[in-house]
Amino acid sequence: MVTARRSRRRGRRNRDRHGRGLRGPLIPSSLPAASTRAEKFDTVVLEALEPIEARWRTELTKLDVAVDDVPEVPEGEPPEGVIADSGVPLSRLVRAGVDRRGQPTRARVVLYRRPLEARAKDGGDLADLVHDVLVEQIAAYLGLDPGVVEGGD
Repeated sequence: MVTARRSRRRGRRNRDRHGRGLRGPLIPSSLPAASTRAEKFDTVVLEALEPIEARWRTELTKLDVAVDDVPEVPEGEPPEGVIADSGVPLSRLVRAGVDRRGQPTRARVVLYRRPLEARAKDGGDLADLVHDVLVEQIAAYLGLDPGVVEGGD
């Protein structure tokens, strides 16, 4: 009889204080509200990139687009290819080159999620800001005016 009491006590300690055990997620993962902020930002980037890529597909075959949460802010002057607002980098164009091991690298545009989100008032504003930054960086990559890349010829 003593062992039965001990096992019940052990079982109670592993549950929450109301004795119902662990519960499932509040929102099913299939709904958009269950997405993290980073996943939502990635979706905004893909949607902003889609019309640009549709128009410039052949010219952008050697360009990657990446997202980082925050930039590494070096001391002094910002590196070449950085778009900044009040000294905070929003994105960076990294040209193709060679890494430390002598391997060739592809050109890439890196968008910084947290600074871009901090400057947007809402989702629509964020989408516009991401689009504008992408257009500017892709224009720099292609050596064109941003109006040409956006479609204004």
